[in-house]
Amino acid sequence: MILVHGLGMSSRYMIPLAEHLAPHLRVYAPDLPGFGLSDKPAAALTVRELADALAAWMHEVGVKRAAFVGNSLGCEVLVELALVHPQLVDRLVLQGPTPDPEARGIARQVVGFFLIAPFERWSLAWVALTDYARSGVRRYLQTLRSMVDNHIGEKALRVSQPTLVVWGTRDHIVPYAFVTSLAASLPRGALAVIPGAAHGINYSHLEAFKAAVLPLLLPRETSGTHHDRSEHSDGRGTGRRAGPQGPRA
Repeated sequence: MILVHGLGMSSRYMIPLAEHLAPHLRVYAPDLPGFGLSDKPAAALTVRELADALAAWMHEVGVKRAAFVGNSLGCEVLVELALVHPQLVDRLVLQGPTPDPEARGIARQVVGFFLIAPFERWSLAWVALTDYARSGVRRYLQTLRSMVDNHIGEKALRVSQPTLVVWGTRDHIVPYAFVTSLAASLPRGALAVIPGAAHGINYSHLEAFKAAVLPLLLPRETSGTHHDRSEHSDGRGTGRRAGPQGPRA
């Protein structure tokens, strides 16, 4: 299982989810290039380049195929990965996928982030601010431009892997109409709605999120059964890199 963070963030806000999933799966939570503790290339990478970097990191750490959970921008990276490197992707969870095609403008996206703030855990704000400071405003805006120009809805039509779209009823960045349309367009898609959750479900509603995703991630096992995964990552990963611009776990 590989957890992929959202715009400007790092793997730090994925660690609580990693800890919840670790009894069932071996979990990795890398920092994409330009974010967190990963290398900072001079120019921000596009969605396609981030997907390629994630594929290179998987090769470096020896993961041949995995299930994935992405949040926000991470969903766009994972859809790209599923199309360009399909052999690496077993199944997907897209939590709070962006961008809404009716709100592609950068200003609309920024306003959405402010609207959800009151409904997120306050500790997430500190994580976000320190991660944003580490990546820098210029990189944030450059990546945001690639994000809003990405047509995830059109690409989803070609994703053949089982995919669960997860949405919170207080997510003002991602409208319900968009996630229902996205889930319906996926050839093997489904939708799970978590009441009261906003955009950072992977951080704020861990038990509800875990209950929603485990049936997809462990289809042949009962999600309530504990399985010994003595070699699993603790969510902080191995620290190995995938080349000079690769993600760092």
